[in-house]
Amino acid sequence: MLILYETPVGYCLFKVLDEEKLRSTENIVTSIDSSESLSQLIELHDFSKFQNVNEAVESTQKLIQSELSGKLMNFLQESVVDKKLKDSLAICDLKLGSKIQDKLGIKCVYDKQLQQLMKSIRSQITSIVGDVSPNEMRTMSRGLSHSLSRHKLKFSPEKVDTMVVQAISLLSDMEKELNIYSMRVKEWYGWHFPELVDLIDDHILYSRIVNFVGVRNNIPKLDLKEFFQNLDTYEEGNEEDVNDTIEQIRSVAKVSMGTEISEDDIMNIQYLASQVVSMAEGRQQLLDYLKNRMTAIAPNLTSLVGEIVGAKLIAKAGSLISLAKHPASTIQILGAEKALFRALKTDHDTPKYGLIYHASLVGQATPKNRGRISRILAAKCALAIRVDSLGEDPDNSLGIRVREIVERKVRQFEERGDYHTNRKVRNSQGGFRNQNIDEEMRNKFKSAYNEENDFDMRRNNSKRNYQNRNDYNDDDQNNFKKRRFNNRK
Repeated sequence: MLILYETPVGYCLFKVLDEEKLRSTENIVTSIDSSESLSQLIELHDFSKFQNVNEAVESTQKLIQSELSGKLMNFLQESVVDKKLKDSLAICDLKLGSKIQDKLGIKCVYDKQLQQLMKSIRSQITSIVGDVSPNEMRTMSRGLSHSLSRHKLKFSPEKVDTMVVQAISLLSDMEKELNIYSMRVKEWYGWHFPELVDLIDDHILYSRIVNFVGVRNNIPKLDLKEFFQNLDTYEEGNEEDVNDTIEQIRSVAKVSMGTEISEDDIMNIQYLASQVVSMAEGRQQLLDYLKNRMTAIAPNLTSLVGEIVGAKLIAKAGSLISLAKHPASTIQILGAEKALFRALKTDHDTPKYGLIYHASLVGQATPKNRGRISRILAAKCALAIRVDSLGEDPDNSLGIRVREIVERKVRQFEERGDYHTNRKVRNSQGGFRNQNIDEEMRNKFKSAYNEENDFDMRRNNSKRNYQNRNDYNDDDQNNFKKRRFNNRK
């Protein structure tokens, strides 16, 4: 029997000297406590050393994936097949053994006794392999572990979306901090100029004005029109609104009810306002970065639900590969786990949507149709995610095409909702108040409604006549059902 054993420096092939002793020993690990006792049981048959670290990493990576590398195949071909050895080969991986047996025709065996023997070989490997020193073995083992870890990190399928997960988490934190800081600026500066809060709704614009103005007594001296024109959000068509805002700010500043503050106070308020402005600029820069990364990593998902919702779904699942493994029903309620378990515990209705609720396709639907749209959108998202994660060089063509389908479904549900509403009116009053239905459909509905009423009247008269007769039996009832079916046809 031969034993295949891999080391950081190369492949070893051992030959078992006494198979009967190997089979009879119950605990090989405790019985073999030295290199002398191990040398009485096995001996080194052949050894193939790695040429460099890259070859070692490639061979080890193949072994981890239970694949047969070129180095191992050539080693077994020269050491076993070419020498026409009929011994069986002991291995530690069943999948690798089946591939060796299929490609090279070597019989492979695997059992617990051999696994214990390999543990003993691992503990005494430096003394058995005489061509390699313990120091060389230790150095090669350390270098191989570092290179293998670097190789896993480099070719990890989850590394591409790690940046997206970190970016969307940072974006959420920045939005929370930005809201807290901006509210603090309004509360703090509101003691000095409380009327400005009613005139400026935008938090970032409010902080910019505080930075530019300072104390409210400086407002008549400053050119506010030039300040508004230098803003990125300024549009030339809104000059009248800007002029009105400037006049209101100047008029209110003259009669403000705010208290007076010192230079140190306004200096600290302006410092906080500058922090809000810089944080808003950083948030916009991070948002642009997130858009670019999502377009490159998950183009179909981005086209379908947007980069923010798509990034939140990936972050909630952990990675794009993990999200691709989720079914559509899980994607639909992803992010609503608390509501789901609370509904299951209290025996209430389960939630219809989670993070997917913030998608524009769900938001533009009416409240009664949002559950349907979220279910359809989750199914399409599951398809788009799998194409993005498992497809080769995917583009956003699938996402655009699927988005058009969902938008068409939204319009159909809205129209169908109007039809059901008018149907109730028609059944209760017999009239038609839907102006969107054309004359042909209106006449068709009206004729069907009249035929249904006529048939109900004839059916009631027929049943009444049968009930008045004494010979009303099961055969007559069956005939009545047949006539009813024929009349409907």
